[in-house]
Amino acid sequence: MGYDAACTLRFDGRTIRGKALLEQHEVIVRGDERVVIPINSVTSAVADGGSLTLRFGRKTAILEIGSDAAKWAKRIMNPPSRLDKLGAKAGMSALVTGAPHADLLVELKARGVVVTATARSTFALIFYGAEHRDDLRKLTDLRRRLKPAGALWVIRPKGSKAITEAEVMSAGKRAGLVDVKVASFSDTHTAEKFVIPVAAR
Repeated sequence: MGYDAACTLRFDGRTIRGKALLEQHEVIVRGDERVVIPINSVTSAVADGGSLTLRFGRKTAILEIGSDAAKWAKRIMNPPSRLDKLGAKAGMSALVTGAPHADLLVELKARGVVVTATARSTFALIFYGAEHRDDLRKLTDLRRRLKPAGALWVIRPKGSKAITEAEVMSAGKRAGLVDVKVASFSDTHTAEKFVIPVAAR
């Protein structure tokens, strides 16, 4: 998510001043102490002016973060789905290839994304499962199947020595693509987004 703000946190009878970060799975406050609040434990997020009140378990934390409090509350209580993060919308064309991710295929079809594998087609979205660095050789071919303003997502296992983030970024560059975003795909996999440079479209 990447949200961050200067923060004063009132929690457990303590006042902590520092920086608050709203990440995908947790709210983190870094200051004299470090406080981490898992988002899946939050039962209520209410903004009042510049204050954000979080209730989780039997605890309450009040974060003074200024004008973004309402935006944070909305994001915490209504987190984007995986397909939202991947930019998949009804009516878009998509190719799912490489290492299988059957759950993704089901989600795409349920949303109304047109998933096909026609040889001559180009696609608004390409999802490529890569489990090993050797799999990255296919990125150049996949680029040819990408619509000019489309997105190619490389889905790779987290923390794997068989394929690293640096290797994926380098392979994308060699294929004539630029990396623009990283998203958590699942508990075990991450996804890097590549697009064709504007000057080359």
